[in-house]
Amino acid sequence: MIIPIGAQNAYVINQGISREHHMTTASICFICDIILISSGIFGGGALLASYPILLNTITLAGIGFLSVYAWQFIQSARQHNQEASMEAPTMSRGRRAVIIGALAVTLLNPHVYLDTVVVLGAIGGQFAFDERVAFTVGALMGSCLWFYGLSAGAARLSPWLSTPSIRRLLDLLMASMMLFVAGKLALGLYARLLAS
Repeated sequence: MIIPIGAQNAYVINQGISREHHMTTASICFICDIILISSGIFGGGALLASYPILLNTITLAGIGFLSVYAWQFIQSARQHNQEASMEAPTMSRGRRAVIIGALAVTLLNPHVYLDTVVVLGAIGGQFAFDERVAFTVGALMGSCLWFYGLSAGAARLSPWLSTPSIRRLLDLLMASMMLFVAGKLALGLYARLLAS
């Protein structure tokens, strides 16, 4: 469920390519998964499902955030296009900005709640307590391997992925994906509002 390249994975890849606090980014995503998966499996999924206004608020924030994030990728692609003949300068971001970005792409993404809290909560909630613990540990091991592997892989491939033409292509792909996800969230929100 976490493998499709969404806002969170795009952020992890981007930080890995820039080798800028990329393991901190992976750690933030994994810690959030620990909290969300555990709370979903041990009862949080039912709580979130019973408060649709909370999900709608998170969805609106997610649409706004993804739109801004897509605009930043478009601006970055334009910058890489203008500097295609020379090495692109790196704009260093502090650890605090990277942490805030990782928290935003994780916690302002309604799909994170639907996948980790609601879906995994519904699956894990049907097991006995000791089986829930085993299910939780398995899900968290998958999350750990994914985020740290994605971050390390992007950092390892950074010399190739950092060329201006590849960066421009990645920036445009990520901007398109962010706008696509924001559009899907907007349609889902619209459908929920019509149904209520």
